[in-house]
Amino acid sequence: MPDWLLVLALATITALATGLGPLPLIWVKAENKTLLAHGTAIAAGLMLSASFNLIGEGLATGVWRTVGGLLLGLTFIYFSDRWLEGRDIEFADLKGAGATQALIFLGVMTLHSFAEGISVGVAFGGGQAFGIFIALAIAVHNIPEGLAIGVSMVPRGMPWWKASLWSIFSSLPQPLLALPAYLFVEAFKPALPVGLGIAAGAMIWMVAAELIPNALKDGDRMPIAATLTVSVAAMTAFQALLGGG
Repeated sequence: MPDWLLVLALATITALATGLGPLPLIWVKAENKTLLAHGTAIAAGLMLSASFNLIGEGLATGVWRTVGGLLLGLTFIYFSDRWLEGRDIEFADLKGAGATQALIFLGVMTLHSFAEGISVGVAFGGGQAFGIFIALAIAVHNIPEGLAIGVSMVPRGMPWWKASLWSIFSSLPQPLLALPAYLFVEAFKPALPVGLGIAAGAMIWMVAAELIPNALKDGDRMPIAATLTVSVAAMTAFQALLGGG
């Protein structure tokens, strides 16, 4: 198989793997405030851990480009939220505030996927074996990210299978960007820390401005804090295992 076709195939697998994340939510049938609060805390922990992992990757290749990306991500998500504020949003099966939050969440995770797609393509520029390892690591990493998307949607009334499809949709930038990043690796390398920073900045904003306040609104402070902390610890350990650390 030609390398370019292998890059495209593996990047497509990484996108499809995201759809596995919402599968544990098959048994969630209706809105439940306690479940929603803890699900939101889990999503916050997963995103917080992932964001600092992205920052670490970015700093290894470009400190100031990563910092600039963080600020760009903050600016983008702040103004997106301001634009959506007060609008009557309907998104899939969701309406009102829940639809707005789910839409912002999906947008943030899609931003994240742009950076991951570039990562796959650039990794193959360092050799096929390294590229395969990075692509498979991202595919496995995408499963808990799909779960994070699912817990932002399913407890609000969206069927699990639709959340799974939206999870895959959020990862479509991975195959779309992996191939050009591989073909033009030297042009994409300088953009990688910027993309990682943008994704991390948007995710940190989302955790602080939306997820944690919403979790605390529907759940008790101590259990929510415990759920968030365990989620961060689990995702950090998961990332360390994938990275061999």
